[in-house]
Amino acid sequence: MSFNISELSGRKGLERNLFEELGKAAKETGAVSVADSDRLAEEFLLGKANVYGSATFYDFTREENRGKKVYVCTGSACLCAGTQGELKTKLEGQFEAGEIGSMYCLGRCHENKAFFYNGKNYSGNAINQIKEIVDDQKTVTDHYHVAHHGTAILTESFTDVDSYYALLKECLKKNPEELLSELSVSGLRGRGGAGFPSAFKMDSCRKTASKIKFVVCNADEGDPGAYSDRYLLEQRPHSVLLGMMLAGYIIGAQWGVVYIRGEYPESIAIVEAAIQELHSKNLLGDHILGSDFSFQFKVIHAQGAYICGEETALLSSIEGQRPEVRVRPPYPAQVGLFNKPTIVNNVETLACIPWILKHGGAAFASVGRGKSTGTKLVSLDSFFNRPGIYEVDMGTPLRYVIDELGQGFKSDIKAMHIGGPLGGLVPVSKIDSLSVDFESFQQGGFLLGHASVVCIPQSFPLMHYLEHLFEFTAHESCGKCFPCRLGSTRGAEMFHKAIHEDYKIDKKLLNDLLETMEIGSLCALGGGLPLPVKNALMYFEEELREWIA
Repeated sequence: MSFNISELSGRKGLERNLFEELGKAAKETGAVSVADSDRLAEEFLLGKANVYGSATFYDFTREENRGKKVYVCTGSACLCAGTQGELKTKLEGQFEAGEIGSMYCLGRCHENKAFFYNGKNYSGNAINQIKEIVDDQKTVTDHYHVAHHGTAILTESFTDVDSYYALLKECLKKNPEELLSELSVSGLRGRGGAGFPSAFKMDSCRKTASKIKFVVCNADEGDPGAYSDRYLLEQRPHSVLLGMMLAGYIIGAQWGVVYIRGEYPESIAIVEAAIQELHSKNLLGDHILGSDFSFQFKVIHAQGAYICGEETALLSSIEGQRPEVRVRPPYPAQVGLFNKPTIVNNVETLACIPWILKHGGAAFASVGRGKSTGTKLVSLDSFFNRPGIYEVDMGTPLRYVIDELGQGFKSDIKAMHIGGPLGGLVPVSKIDSLSVDFESFQQGGFLLGHASVVCIPQSFPLMHYLEHLFEFTAHESCGKCFPCRLGSTRGAEMFHKAIHEDYKIDKKLLNDLLETMEIGSLCALGGGLPLPVKNALMYFEEELREWIA
């Protein structure tokens, strides 16, 4: 990162920022022209190379995107389902080959056959209506099952804005330290993957002196197989927004930034509408409800980059910088967006806050198991008889989630990739030894992460899946550190060569590569990829023996 660029970008502020302007410049053609890049560099007082570097990074602004009209999902869930080849063939009946691009996950893992067209997502049987979609702008919505087992915290019924935000009025009568104490008692941990204690992060930010602070919602849910954040943004947006406002009051922030991935256009529209509703009820702005608390929201439309799910890369992205991972310390709680104290939390984490402050930290802590308190949303893909979003108490047996909530598998499954592309590859033989909580997965040598479940059927070669993971990482790497940038590319080449040529991968060489990525990478993208590969080598040695010496 550049502290100077952060400062320059901060002078322009949030209401008109460079990142958004790059997105607007690419909207018509799919890429930012050199002329637009130079114009923005002059307007924002930045070097041309800096702006060009940002413009050419994202999937939806880089030159390779120019002229694309429709995008096929190539995420892990759609890949394993084997639906995308036929989907692309049908799209070719309406579009030229050069007009068809790809996206890594559209959050339609429950029914696959996912594609993006004209600012909207489609999946399932929608492809059979492609002519009406193109000619008549027909919209086809998706549906998935939502249920809970145990305590309904995130899936509880929403009443109305006035009733729901009565909690805000009550909280504004209390001092921030009192509310922070409740969060600390709750034991709430980050639901995005790391499981970091949320109250500790807020307390650190609250104690950092600054007139300007930010609350940033990381809604860049890029893990293939995950659509729990999408569920909250589209069906429970006020849980997220109120959670951000309460967090803002606790740390002394004036702005809430909701960074929503471009692959979720419906989420963007719904959250923006919810914010307008708050404005209409005078619940945003200066001196909210007659208090000293002032707060505004800014929705950022992301432009397609998995690495922006990493908090420091996300902050650089908002500033208009190339979204490279920052070296820590300093941490965002002290030096974050525009060099100001910032807390970054994912959607599910923030959505828990209203329930905690309404019912008390002890009530939340009483749900779950050990240090994994509260509930967790689990995303089940199309290989389940009843795919959907399920909220379960932490500590719920994985077997119960699969057999009772998901009603079992539709076909023979050999493994589940749980927690996104950097999560553990769980063989079905391990189901009975795991429960849905951080400790159980860590002790088992896996990672809970987003608790997204991508099933790998018996018929899908694991070698092809591992090649896909390396290719995904190589494509999404920010490029800042060598172990991730080079290691993922070498790994993809190695697996491709083994699959398509008379070549066996040397296991020692592969282990050296994995160790280098795990130890040397700056963030969890390069550092996390070795986990599923190691799981595969441990549990599927017999299947991989043909390609790995």
